[in-house]
Amino acid sequence: MTADFQNIHREVRPDGLCLLTFDRAESVANIFDTRTFEELNAHLDFLESQTKTGPVQGVVFLSAKGKIFIAGADLHGFTSGPMTDERLGNIIDNGHRTFNRIAALSVPTVAAVQGVCVGGGLELTLACDWRVACNDAATKLGLPEVQIGILPAWGGSVRLPRLVGLPKALEIILTGKQLAGVPALKSGLVDDIAYPEGMLATAERLVKRGKRPAPKAIPANLPGARQVVAALARRNALAKTRGNYPAAPRAIAVATAALGATEENALRLERDAFIDLAKTEAARHLMGIFFLQERAKKTRLPADLALDPATSTQPVKKVAVVGAGLMGAGIAQWSAGRGLKVLLKDINAAALAKGMQSIAKIFTDAAKRRVFTQADAQAGYDRVVPVSGDVPLRGVDLVIEAAVERLDLKQQIFTSLESQVAPGTVLATNTSALSIDTIAEGLQRPGSVVGIHFFNPVHRMQLVEIVRGARTDAAALNTALSYVKGIGKLPVIVKDTPGFLVNRVLLPYMSEALRLTFEDGYGAERLDRLMLDFGMPMGPLRLLDEVGVDVGNHVARDLTRRLPGSMPPDGGAGAMVGSMIQNGWLGRKAGKGIYLYDSADAKKGDDALPPLNPELASAHPRRTTQGQDETHVAKEDALLRDRLVLVMVNEAARVLEEAVVAAPEDVDFGMIMGTGWAPFRGGPLRYADTRGLPEIVARLNELAATAGPHFRPAKRLRELAANGGTFYVSAKPGATSEPSLDAEAKVYVEQAEPVGV
Repeated sequence: MTADFQNIHREVRPDGLCLLTFDRAESVANIFDTRTFEELNAHLDFLESQTKTGPVQGVVFLSAKGKIFIAGADLHGFTSGPMTDERLGNIIDNGHRTFNRIAALSVPTVAAVQGVCVGGGLELTLACDWRVACNDAATKLGLPEVQIGILPAWGGSVRLPRLVGLPKALEIILTGKQLAGVPALKSGLVDDIAYPEGMLATAERLVKRGKRPAPKAIPANLPGARQVVAALARRNALAKTRGNYPAAPRAIAVATAALGATEENALRLERDAFIDLAKTEAARHLMGIFFLQERAKKTRLPADLALDPATSTQPVKKVAVVGAGLMGAGIAQWSAGRGLKVLLKDINAAALAKGMQSIAKIFTDAAKRRVFTQADAQAGYDRVVPVSGDVPLRGVDLVIEAAVERLDLKQQIFTSLESQVAPGTVLATNTSALSIDTIAEGLQRPGSVVGIHFFNPVHRMQLVEIVRGARTDAAALNTALSYVKGIGKLPVIVKDTPGFLVNRVLLPYMSEALRLTFEDGYGAERLDRLMLDFGMPMGPLRLLDEVGVDVGNHVARDLTRRLPGSMPPDGGAGAMVGSMIQNGWLGRKAGKGIYLYDSADAKKGDDALPPLNPELASAHPRRTTQGQDETHVAKEDALLRDRLVLVMVNEAARVLEEAVVAAPEDVDFGMIMGTGWAPFRGGPLRYADTRGLPEIVARLNELAATAGPHFRPAKRLRELAANGGTFYVSAKPGATSEPSLDAEAKVYVEQAEPVGV
């Protein structure tokens, strides 16, 4: 007996097993929206009647989407209405009622999870008696809600600690980590694993176990123990979030208190916490980032470019990467891991061997984390072919140059490549700052040249800047877009201007930090901790050490030459940086920079900074806060923070003013994904809107008078502030009750593929 609905299909087999298969119509993903809940409850009406008088002996939840079980709640639908207590409460009540009905069925229930199962999808499985996970690369189970500023609130914060114990539950909830089949089995999240062809048979065996017996007491869940676990989790969360993300401590409190409450009261705790968190500024901005990621996946050619209908852009299947250094090897590994054939070319055999070793290590580590199966990792590695001599390149669809940042060398490489590839082959450069048009000078086909700027490390950074030169043609840009999206990266199209987007905004910040340290005498640790407290993943001086003092200096000098009004004046700081380079204090790669990295007492951890380089510290004057009252220190900290933050806000406004990117969303998305810019603040332009543009302009004018002309507010900032405008249409400084989606974003949300969480 079968029953077809739009999103969930029902089949009752002759042996009494009921199969409920999620298969959202005309969509690649299964999600929970109003229609899906209505259908699920209609099936539950049937099951509740059948299990009393009919033939149903058990229920198995399945998905017809091979790579997605259920991706969670429809986030677009969630943010499209007012964030009122009544509406938010109704959303949670609907999930609680539905999943409680599943848990209360008198016959055994099994979730047969194949593909991504996160958020509300995992919470559905927790309401079942048993769970089996597919042992394939696509299957991942997790609860990402805390990462977008809320908490699991359809039973996840209540049921998961009771199933696996509070320590494991908090690790899953707080980190948002997604577990593959084997780790999920080891953690107790699932009861069995199977290969795809054995999923249904395994589910049938679990049904025969009957209803799940009452769980045994878990020692870590007992009253005294759980308080210790919670205290440790709060301490660790505070060290990582520095108090900027309210969802983490609230999730700990709810999961802990729920263990000592009745199920009814525990679910109420979930509900109340969700309502409070969903209305916070942090949640609003973090959800906005989620939408920006979806927006990036749908990036299209700019409106002024149109592909010639007679010219069809072929999909990229084979890539050549020129240069086997850190970036070249990373690009080759990532491309091969996504199924492309890769030629890795370098004239230096030793560099080529080192690059292949790096690729092997990334694949090996990924297999250990179950990102790949061992077989898939080996297959990916085998798709990379190292070559040190001349080989035919006419069968290559895309060439990516990743040589050192020397214009003359890149021009030589491109001249040689143009003669080796087939007509129409796209030539891309991974340059982080050099002009695409200048690199293409002298070529017969300059339109085929485009920038594809990856960030380091390639296997961790999602953002890719696609740089459009003045002569880059539509076909080349479209090929670059297709390639970047095809390998699972998130593109932002930028104009060929100095520093493009990310470095253009980031370098003035790092240079200002150097001025404050070497010219004004403020301690590097103080500045770095101020920015950690602001929400940056790393302070500016520690970041310089990670980038490399020599690399940062090279890019900064180039930007100073090409954008003299944007960069801080090159005073004593420039001389100190030159001295550091001369002494070989190049940062982490040299074991010594602003900080020490090879000393025995080097600290580790998110909140700890390595020890300062004593030779550098003794070479310039240092201020101290000793003897100063707290009010004076706090006022000084606010000034330092503004000098570091607002120099980025101002440059971000200039980038938009100069049409380096098309929209404020591109600026904020690029800075968050490319630098980790305080995600809970929504990006530099969203931060400016939230703080208030008149206040930003007034503060910049003060800094321009006292700290340097580069702080003079950008024209776009001045105009918006004077006219009462904002970068985002509906931004309201201080607003907390409504989602801050502007008109363009709302149109996007209405047209986009539903996204679950």
